[in-house]
Amino acid sequence: MPWYALRQNYTDAVVEAGGVPLALPHEPDQANDYLDIIDGLVITGGAFDVDPSIFGAGERHPTVVTKDRRTAFELATTRGALERDMPLLGICGGQQLLHVALGGTLIQHIPDEIPDALAHEQLNPRDEPGHSISVLPGTLLHRIVGTDALDVNSAHHQAAKDASDETIINAVAPDGVIEGIEAIGKRFCLGVQWHPEYKVSAGDGAIFQAFIDACDH
Repeated sequence: MPWYALRQNYTDAVVEAGGVPLALPHEPDQANDYLDIIDGLVITGGAFDVDPSIFGAGERHPTVVTKDRRTAFELATTRGALERDMPLLGICGGQQLLHVALGGTLIQHIPDEIPDALAHEQLNPRDEPGHSISVLPGTLLHRIVGTDALDVNSAHHQAAKDASDETIINAVAPDGVIEGIEAIGKRFCLGVQWHPEYKVSAGDGAIFQAFIDACDH
């Protein structure tokens, strides 16, 4: 029988920051009902991809794997949260979905599109850094983490391709891959390409704390 799975460190990170975590089943028709009872939305990662047709791609890379019902639900809740200006945190695949919801497109397979790309699917454990990123001054992310560079873990083969009219790039890897985005004109709408729930750096904990603080206001 089908079942849901959510890594415990996602909910642990919310609890540690003072929030009450609620896992949401993938019911697209109930997206607004869920949004009525929560204060903020975390879009988690997962071992699947956004359907390239959603962001207008004419071709689909052979590595792409989709979960259509989950994506339909996440797009519905993300778009609803954006309309409500609800605090939003997109993590890894969640950042990619947020980027698409904000009008962006995706690199479908980094090794095929980025020359001399880093190992964005790191071979070492996820609770260790995979590479560093540069955090761009003047961004929400920079204000949260208070530093120009972070060591992050890395578990993705896709990434945001470019900034849309609704987004600002707030972090990049040394190979140029976009590592963070935020929405223009929203009180808290942040996407990060790594997994801050693993608490690899102090900045990771600060991201969850800032998200929960935004939910309290």
